Amino acid sequence: MNDQPYLVPALPTQFEEEIKKSLFITYLARTPSIEAAKAFVEEVKTKHSDARHNCWGFVAGRPEDSMKWGFSDDGEPSGTAGKPILAQLSGSGVGEITAVVTRYSGGIKLGTGGLVKAYGGGVQQALKTLQTIEKKITTNLLLELDYGFMPIVQSLYPQFGAVEVSAEYSELVKMVVEIEVRQVSNFSQTIINKSGAKVNITALD
Repeated sequence: MNDQPYLVPALPTQFEEEIKKSLFITYLARTPSIEAAKAFVEEVKTKHSDARHNCWGFVAGRPEDSMKWGFSDDGEPSGTAGKPILAQLSGSGVGEITAVVTRYSGGIKLGTGGLVKAYGGGVQQALKTLQTIEKKITTNLLLELDYGFMPIVQSLYPQFGAVEVSAEYSELVKMVVEIEVRQVSNFSQTIINKSGAKVNITALD
């Protein structure tokens, strides 16, 4: 499992341009799964059901996870739309993103080179205006401890960016803490050191 954070879209964005009387509208949105990506494609297709082409590409997970990539030329000549769209997305370093480019044809042929440039260029321009946020890879830990160790554990939250999700109080305190995967080892080791190994730590995910 790759525990490094990566960028994802913060907000949807779009870019519009006219090329030789054809109107190209590029939509970008965050889609955390292949299902979400396909749903977004369908949403745009429904919105522009009168358009001749709604071509698309998606990177539905980590930017480098090609198992979650997809694209379609949607009736344009093979390789002129979906691949250039995906090339821009996969090269952007942004994950969980889908691009749909709607084309209203103006009757003038663009040729294969012109189409590649139009579809890829629209996504490139849209990416320039895209706001992104960092997605941290987190996991949940169950901590079982005596009441006396609670202040020690809670004092470590800010240092490791941990967040207490829930706490159950019986003979022992059972706390569920969300923390970045890459911080788990140091966080756990620090707790063990400070508690004399008296806090039981279990990974839940």
